[in-house]
Amino acid sequence: MAPQVKADELVPHPVKDQLPGVDYCVNSNPSWPEAIILGFQHYIVMLGTTVIIPTIIVPQMGGGNEEKAQVIQTLLFVAGLNTVLQSLFGTRLPVVIGGSFTFIIPATFVALSSRYNTYLDPRERFIHSMRGMQGALMIASILPTLIGFLGLWRIVLRVLSPLSAAPPVLLVGLGLYTQGFPLLAECVEIGLPGLIILILLSQYIPHMWKLKRPIFERFAVLLSVAIVWAYAALLTVTGAYHNRPPQTQFSCRVDRSGLISGASWIKVPYPWQWGAPKVDAGDVFVMMAAALVSLVESTGAFIAAARYGSVTHTPGSVISRGAGWLGLGILLSGLWGTASGSTVSVENVGLLAMTRVGSRRVIQMSAIFMLFFSVLGKFGAVLASIPLPIVGALYCVMFAFMSSAGLGLLQFCNLNSFRTTFILGLSIYLGLSVPQYFNGYVITTGDGPVRSGSAWFNKIMQVIFTSPATVAGIVALFLDLTLARKHVNTKKDSGRHWWAKFKHFDKDPRSEEFYSLPYGLSKYFPSV
Repeated sequence: MAPQVKADELVPHPVKDQLPGVDYCVNSNPSWPEAIILGFQHYIVMLGTTVIIPTIIVPQMGGGNEEKAQVIQTLLFVAGLNTVLQSLFGTRLPVVIGGSFTFIIPATFVALSSRYNTYLDPRERFIHSMRGMQGALMIASILPTLIGFLGLWRIVLRVLSPLSAAPPVLLVGLGLYTQGFPLLAECVEIGLPGLIILILLSQYIPHMWKLKRPIFERFAVLLSVAIVWAYAALLTVTGAYHNRPPQTQFSCRVDRSGLISGASWIKVPYPWQWGAPKVDAGDVFVMMAAALVSLVESTGAFIAAARYGSVTHTPGSVISRGAGWLGLGILLSGLWGTASGSTVSVENVGLLAMTRVGSRRVIQMSAIFMLFFSVLGKFGAVLASIPLPIVGALYCVMFAFMSSAGLGLLQFCNLNSFRTTFILGLSIYLGLSVPQYFNGYVITTGDGPVRSGSAWFNKIMQVIFTSPATVAGIVALFLDLTLARKHVNTKKDSGRHWWAKFKHFDKDPRSEEFYSLPYGLSKYFPSV
């Protein structure tokens, strides 16, 4: 006789417009002391990218430790400004706006330009290449600003469905796999313990040791970084790396970053601090491609942040508004001279999921820390000297949470449809395979596979097709809009009907609750 099965065991998990289990959503706030500590934790998490980008770009510009410290301070300052502006007047989602890996290719293109070979002094070459990047960033910022504020991005997002959104959101995190374990593995003896301790503190100990307040899962990053950093310092002091290769010492020791000696005690970054920007047409076009890719990746991060902030799906008009402010953020990056454009910090979106705190106030507190430590350079340099393998350990978990947000969108789709599985499979596969081809081609030949007579056009193609999220988004959206579009089940299989009520800002009252501008500005800047 077949065993009896309870009826409720056969009921599938219900679809949720808002993610349950979040302790603080966008509009709810923890206590001030807790918000300050959580804000500091978000600051610690975003430091990794803030240090890595100048570490890659500044030496190619001719700069040393002093210039690298200055760029890091400037990048922190602009990130603080952009985060405040985005949280107040942009999407109003709990996102940190920081530097973008996407801009490394165009920044390198500018830094290695032959027109700077005439400057033999490294400092002079750094100054002039930075001014070239500033001009390119400022002009390139016009593209996302116009796309956002004119509502053009809203048109694209209104045809987006959960099915076509899932692959790019997934690959915003998954596409950064080279910044995770490979970075950790540069010094396994501190990176691997960091990963293990972070997982234990955030996932296992809270279930084994029940406390009245969620201490471990909420502050796991601070605790794990403190423990492993102290362990790394102990290894450094005891001479564990005295006879190791220079690269190992740079990765493992806590005194090899050169940031503390290069940073100033007090310095307020200001616009045009490197001199008047210069503009080259080729540089501008490459930067525009990076700005567009950054916009695509930031859109995926916005969708994930809305999910982890326990709010409803963000209307296209709100994301378009955020895109406009993201463009202004790139303009500020050009004005101040950060050597990188702006984007939504993916690792901070992952931290929302780990802490289960999506409060807007916490993100604004993190922006205050960015501004504070960017001015007090020596103090900020101490924290920025955290060994990068520890940062790689954080990335492994944070990027994983970001990727999971894309998988969460599949609850709205019919996964028993061959059309759905084909679109998902092909877009994700090409989103990983195409960038791997472009990156591999560069490694083996020193140049990209597109070889037209124009160097800047070649770099544009490289920027676009080395972004997993962009490739996956293009493929998924094209297939979703063209494949069996007139079939009776296509709309439901794609989950489009679930997002129909968020297509326009005023169709669901929760949109006004979460995304309306403060100080009565909504009536002057309506989101329609």
